[in-house]
This record gives sequence, structure tokens and C-alpha cells, in this order.
Amino acid sequence: MTDPVADLAAFIAASPTPYHAVAECVRRLSEAGFTEQVETQDWDDSPGGRYLVRDGTLLAWYVGENTGRAPIRVYAAHTDSPTLKIKPQPDTGSLGWRQAAIEVYGGPLWNSWLDRDLGLAGRLALLDGTVVPVNVDRPLLRVPQLAIHLDRDVNQGLKLDAHRHLLPVWGLGDVTDGDLIDFLAAEAGVEANRVAGHDLVVHDPTPPARLGRDGELFASPRLDNQASLHAGVSALLAAVAAGPATIPVMVGFDHEEVGSSSATGAGGPLLEQVLTRLAGGADRRWQAFAVARCLSVDVTQAVHPNYLERHDPLHLTFPNGGPALKVNSNQRYATDAPGAAAWRRACANAGVPNQVFVARNTVPCGSTVGPILSTRLGIRTVDVGIGVLSMHSARELCGADDPGHMAVAATAFLGDPD
Repeated sequence: MTDPVADLAAFIAASPTPYHAVAECVRRLSEAGFTEQVETQDWDDSPGGRYLVRDGTLLAWYVGENTGRAPIRVYAAHTDSPTLKIKPQPDTGSLGWRQAAIEVYGGPLWNSWLDRDLGLAGRLALLDGTVVPVNVDRPLLRVPQLAIHLDRDVNQGLKLDAHRHLLPVWGLGDVTDGDLIDFLAAEAGVEANRVAGHDLVVHDPTPPARLGRDGELFASPRLDNQASLHAGVSALLAAVAAGPATIPVMVGFDHEEVGSSSATGAGGPLLEQVLTRLAGGADRRWQAFAVARCLSVDVTQAVHPNYLERHDPLHLTFPNGGPALKVNSNQRYATDAPGAAAWRRACANAGVPNQVFVARNTVPCGSTVGPILSTRLGIRTVDVGIGVLSMHSARELCGADDPGHMAVAATAFLGDPD
């Protein structure tokens, strides 16, 4: 990539949902010569690049001519982001307003979705089993905030009821069951009476953008965690191009933001099944997993200049300071000392700056797929990520250099056989 952040912007713009993000990854992998491993077909153990798709989750790997017993190196991220998800019966409203019924998905900053022009995207499942993507990538919905004249104390603390106050409006007129799905079916080019189910979320269609005096910052929706997903695909392709002495694997899981307990989440069996195959079967798995390593990549908190008291002053993460090693003694992150050493060796080999994030003792941190994978697989795992502000907002902010730093360091990690 000549301009990693511009490439990331294009990636995010093409990926309003996990399903679209997976499709964009597949497009890039296919252009590089990767072919699909279909789950219902026999395992293809011939040399080359493969990818496997299950709904909003993607796995991709490469086995070279002479790397069939090489050490496995895994890059793990996730495809989903906090958002508002459309309910099965979406049509609601009153008094001439058409609204969409939503559930809160994950832990978004609710206020960041207010008074923002929103699109709608996802997939429609048809009666014959076909799944059709849909993306209204233009302003369609809006969650209107109450005027200050009707709530004079709002600036003393905004309080929102997720069931009443987060319903977006999307038009005027009488509410009729089926209206929203009829509209989306037309957008997708299918007959509405064929639609039997849907997975739909709202998204911010405003394009990602550089900002700051010198363009040193990058603002975008879904940096958590598409910045990591993009870096993973980029790193896998770069590692393959360099001819790795390893078996590099990249996975993007769905459902991390809601706990990872699903057939397509990090708590499910999919990665374990693929890695067992790559290890040469159940008899070889024990030895292969003992020398494997996993890089769990998710964004972390950059130091916030307006809230310095929320950070550990000895472990601050600065924009454009490189990706941060994430450490937590209570195993909210999976990093240990040998894993940290492997990560720092990768950064040194790549010539990439790096830093360390540890949460303040009085401010509990989040978690990642890292502890789940290390527990399930027994593979040494290290947690890292670039620093962002406004994490879980509809639009987040990072240093413009950090996505490129992450991809270059991850390339070194995937290719390191030691």
C-alpha cells in the first residue's frame, strides 16, 4: 500500500456491516490468488492461499510448497462494531412519523448516534435460502434529539431510554407493516414477498477523512475494529508475498462486541477446526499448537487530553506512536512476557514504533478475543492495538500513521518462525 490510511478509508467505506467487510476481504484475497475452501467440500491441503466464509466471519491462510509443518502464526480481529440493529418487525412510529424499531447491539455511545444522518445495510434472507446483501449508503434515517427548550437540564447530563429515545425516523405517513422491508427489497432488487428474514444495522455513511493541521489524524466510523481487520488482510497478503517460513492465518470474527458466544464468534469451534487441519490433524495438533502464536488485534484507548485522570500516567497510548501492547493482570488481555517479547521483536524487525497500554487501576478495561482464543486453544496469545479516541462512538479518531504501523508490524509477526 502506498497510502495505508487511504486504503483503510476505502475498505471501511465498502464495509458498513460484517457481511460487507467479509466480502471486501474476499475481493482482495481473490485478487491475490486465494481460493475458497467451502465448508461442505473436502479439505484442500494443496499449497496456496485459501479462505473460508461463514456469515460475518472470515478465515484465510497460506501454505507454501515447503511449509506444511512450519509454525502457525495467527492474526485475530473482529468484523462487528457497536451499532443499532433493526428488529424483526421494524415498522413503528406515530402521529405521522415513520420510525424503525431497533435493538442496541454491543455497547455503543448512544449519544453519538443522535442527530446524525444514517444509512442502513446488512443482508436479506429469501425463502429459497438465498442471501442477498443490501446497502443504503446514503442518508435515510435520523435519531432526532429533543430540543433544549423542552429539556433545559440536558447539558447537565443526557439520559436516554434505549427503547423510546433511540428510534430513528425514516419518513412521514401512516405506519404500515412491511414498509421498511419493501423499501429494502427494492433497493436490493428482489421481490419483497420473497424476504423471509434479515440482519440489518444502521451505519454512518459519512466518508472517512483525514483531519488536523497536517492531516495527521484520521476520523472514521467503525475503526473498532475494521482498522484491525484491514491491517490483518494487508499483513497476510504482504507476508505471503515475502515467502513466509510459517503458515500465516488471519481470522475476523463476528459477534465480539456481544461476547463472542456464537457459531461465528471467537468462542465457537471454527478457528480450532481450521487450525487442527493445518496442523496435520488431531494427532499433530498438540505439538503444532505448542509452538503456534496468536496476535489478537483490537483498538485501544488513546490518551484523552480532556480526561487525563482516567488514564495510567505511566502507560499512555499516543496517536502515531505505533500500536500498543495491551496488558492486564486479570487476563482481560492475554499478553504474557514471552508473547510481549515476540511482539516487540516483530516491531523491531519491521522498524515500527510501539508502546504499552495498561488501564488505570480504578478504571476497568475492556477485553478482546485474545483471552477467549488462548483459553480455548492453549496457544500463546498477545493483545495489541492502535490507540483511538471516542471508542464505540458512531465515528472514532486515530493517528493517521498508526494503521500502516499496525499492518507492517503484523506482517513481521506472521512471518516470524522463531
